[in-house]
Amino acid sequence: MKLPALSAFRYFDVAAQTQSFVRTAELLHVTHGAVSRQVRLLEESLGVELFERRNRAIFLTAAGRALHGTTQSIFEQLEGTVYRLQQQARENVLVLSCEPTIAMKWLIPRLPAFHAAHPDIHLHLVAAGGPIDFARSGVDLALRRDDFHWDADLHALKICDEWVGPVCGAQLNLPDGGLAGQRLLHTASRPSAWNTWLRLSGESSRGTTRADYEHFYLCIQAAVAGLGVAMASFLMVQDEIDSGQLQAPRRFVQDNSAYYLLCTRPIADDDKCQRFARWVGEQAQACLAHLL
Repeated sequence: MKLPALSAFRYFDVAAQTQSFVRTAELLHVTHGAVSRQVRLLEESLGVELFERRNRAIFLTAAGRALHGTTQSIFEQLEGTVYRLQQQARENVLVLSCEPTIAMKWLIPRLPAFHAAHPDIHLHLVAAGGPIDFARSGVDLALRRDDFHWDADLHALKICDEWVGPVCGAQLNLPDGGLAGQRLLHTASRPSAWNTWLRLSGESSRGTTRADYEHFYLCIQAAVAGLGVAMASFLMVQDEIDSGQLQAPRRFVQDNSAYYLLCTRPIADDDKCQRFARWVGEQAQACLAHLL
């Protein structure tokens, strides 16, 4: 069987991650039309629709989600292999795999501070979540929330606890009486987030409606746009709260999960890993200090 061009899979993979042809075009430095054509050609070649197109928005179909699970792994492995080869000439490359929402909403805005503090370390960021094959991906460290079981032979260093709470756009007015009358934004990537917070906070969702989004960061952006109330990690919304884009009308609570750095060897045995671990831990604690 002849496979479609690799470039078509790359266009699809980025579009699946961003859920936006416009954002894909920006990331790949091409036109919106080029992205749309490549995806359409891939769909025609495979004989299945990969995206559902509604009101200028795109949503992965079941077939799209299945294909994205494969392309994400393949491109992660390819990027890791390329950088592993380059490491032969650049010993100070640190390849970090990070969950996409954490990377976009929290880590990337803080990376200039890391580069300023450690200019000799060349950090390469790979956006991925869940289990990771270190050998095949070429990743040195993985930043993950402990919502899955990792191999017992991996070394894990706790960075911080997870704090979650409801957030909404500054234009939304939440009465003191509770959430009644509000639209609660749910995400497929954290399906129990609202139920966990309601149980821990003792509040009720009676009288609310719901809207569903595929990814955690889409819920946050929807909240910024005033589309409802999202359940968010404080780490991922602190900047928007500080800037006034979001408000936190209710308290944040610990949901009994935490963030960890994973590595195939003791982090203390590698200077680059140890320096990054110390830096990211300090950044997380400085962020959570706003809650305490």
